Amino acid sequence: MDFEPWWLIFIPMLFGLGWVAARFDFRQMLRETRTLPDSYFRGLNFLLNEEPDRAIDAFVEVAKLDPETTELHFALGSLFRRRGEMERAIRVHQSLLNRADLPVAERDHAQHELAQDFLKAGMLDRAESTFNTLKDTRFALPALRSLVRIYESEHDWPRAIEVVKTLQGLVDEPVPQIVHYHCELAQTALAAKPMNAEAANVALDAADHAAKGFDAAASRGARARVAMLRAQLAQIEQNPKRERLYLESVLTDASEYAGLVAERLLANYTQSGEAAQGLDVLSRHYAQHASLDLFNVVFRELRAQRGQAQAWRFAREAMRSHPSLLGLDRLLEVELANPTAGSPAAGASDAVPTDARRDDAVPGGDLTLLRSLIHKHTQRLDRYVCKSCGFQPRRFYWQCPGCNAWETSAPRRLEELE
Repeated sequence: MDFEPWWLIFIPMLFGLGWVAARFDFRQMLRETRTLPDSYFRGLNFLLNEEPDRAIDAFVEVAKLDPETTELHFALGSLFRRRGEMERAIRVHQSLLNRADLPVAERDHAQHELAQDFLKAGMLDRAESTFNTLKDTRFALPALRSLVRIYESEHDWPRAIEVVKTLQGLVDEPVPQIVHYHCELAQTALAAKPMNAEAANVALDAADHAAKGFDAAASRGARARVAMLRAQLAQIEQNPKRERLYLESVLTDASEYAGLVAERLLANYTQSGEAAQGLDVLSRHYAQHASLDLFNVVFRELRAQRGQAQAWRFAREAMRSHPSLLGLDRLLEVELANPTAGSPAAGASDAVPTDARRDDAVPGGDLTLLRSLIHKHTQRLDRYVCKSCGFQPRRFYWQCPGCNAWETSAPRRLEELE
């Protein structure tokens, strides 16, 4: 491309225009700076000096002097909410809403901030009504998610289900906990006086239908819960065959939850006069999917059905394959609670063959002292744990009491997860 002489004139003109524009912007910035109240700069100075309380007071003064600073109002309101000063946060956002000249977009924003203030302050009724006014705004999605949290905390499962369906209509995202909402309805119906079998069946059918929309692996826990509730319903209706069918489906489809149904499954077999068969089913399952809860059931039943020697032989092999202080603690607890003529706790050595005493029993010593020493170390391990917040309850919860998240606790004790 040939060089044109007039370019020598054009290039300096561009630099000149840029210099003029920069001067104009700089003067504009100076004019705007002069209009800012002194309190604004004092607030910035306090922030730089790490004096947040005095900085907040200065910014509050700015907001009073210049009501047009809506962004400053939002910043102050959020800051008050994070600090737990809910009364001040509510007052800031309500003062914005009281302005007749506030644009619609900023009014919706203020409404959303105010609803969050009410929610954090525990004013659930006011939070709910405020979030409901935002369903047709750009804050619809966060408002619906907050409504779900409110209805969960109130155990208002029908309304939680309704909101989740609305949420799914707006955005294509899975909400697996809807299965648990239906399960909660079923559980409420089963616990009612008198028991409402029809309502329980309707809720469980809805739970099954909801679970089909999710990945099988992701919904394994929810499906296990549905099967457990159907088994409970069958037990109440005195239908042991159906109860067994649902309980065994947990072993097949969600093997990690076997420890939660082992006692009930064994009781079902025992009531039908098939206790030995039930023990065989659980023993085979333990061989493939070992867990502490299942170990406890199998050990106790082996001891009851086949004697102390076989129970301790099973325990010894289990401890070798899956070393566990909790397991040792549990079997010592059983021996101390139910001493027999041939148990180490009873001290009657002639009731058990020599080989069994040498290979299968705990040799000598004071079992009570041994168990007390072990138990001190196992108390902290004998818990479930939420992988979301770390809450460690002693019993299994489908919804964590600490953070209210669903299916965040594995059906295994803390020792098994370490």
